[in-house]
Amino acid sequence: MTSTPSPSGGIRIGVDLGGTKIEAIALAADGTIRARERVATPRAYGETVRAIATLVNRVEASAGAAGAPVGVGIPGAVTPSTGLVKNANSVWLIGKPLGRDLEALLGRSVRLANDANCFAISEAADGAGAGAGVVFGVILGTGVGGGIVVHGRALEGPNLVAGEWGHNPLPWMTPSEFPGPPCYCGKHGCVETFVSGPGLERDYADAVGAPLRSADIVTAAAGGAPAAIAALARYHDRLARSLASVINVLDPDVIVLGGGMSNLPDLAESVAGLLPRFVFSDSVHTRVVRNRHGDSSGVRGAAWLFPRPV
Repeated sequence: MTSTPSPSGGIRIGVDLGGTKIEAIALAADGTIRARERVATPRAYGETVRAIATLVNRVEASAGAAGAPVGVGIPGAVTPSTGLVKNANSVWLIGKPLGRDLEALLGRSVRLANDANCFAISEAADGAGAGAGVVFGVILGTGVGGGIVVHGRALEGPNLVAGEWGHNPLPWMTPSEFPGPPCYCGKHGCVETFVSGPGLERDYADAVGAPLRSADIVTAAAGGAPAAIAALARYHDRLARSLASVINVLDPDVIVLGGGMSNLPDLAESVAGLLPRFVFSDSVHTRVVRNRHGDSSGVRGAAWLFPRPV
């Protein structure tokens, strides 16, 4: 990558490259969004590159920030030795030099990062984890992922899988849980198969013999339905076990919950209350909190790939 220019007026551009939409913002140094644009994601590589460049040009024109550096959150990772994208569920990105192509088209520095890392960076910078030394950002949605931020910098690791707690086995499985459902990664019993949205729905269906969507399970539990209450209790317990194993290894200052499942009522408080059963300590000081920026965390974190000027 090329060297980092000074942001125009302290503004940096963030881009969230999702499977269905691409969003771009111009983010000021104080965390305010000066401009925002979004388009549907093209399902071809060349069109995706051009769409990102067009959005960048639009938001920087709106914000009066020509030449601002660009950070892009992607659904995958970039191999440092080659600069090529890997592990992307938007398969047309795989094996492509996205960063280099964007730099050539935009004529400036571009940084790429995994979208879960961008979520964690955003919440560590000026979100629910602001001021904490070590932040573990959790994505609970259709899948389960995460990112680790240490003193403002994302930890990626030599294999680019730091924070991928969703593909460890569910800790302390009970006999009824073992060996666990099959996971798309080829193994059984991954955390993702239990605490993702589909995991909750599968668990409820297995117990009751009839399917129900996550939102309807919550509604049924609020109405006093025993089966729904029991399903949410199992979900809380499994999430607490899974996060306890993260604490036992990483011991973060704060865990920030994100993704659609983070909207479950009282999830953070319930899980925090269960952690002492599983964490290898006589007390647990790790805060478990819901995210502050919601769906904007990813695009804000992409912009924060270029830190505030000193």
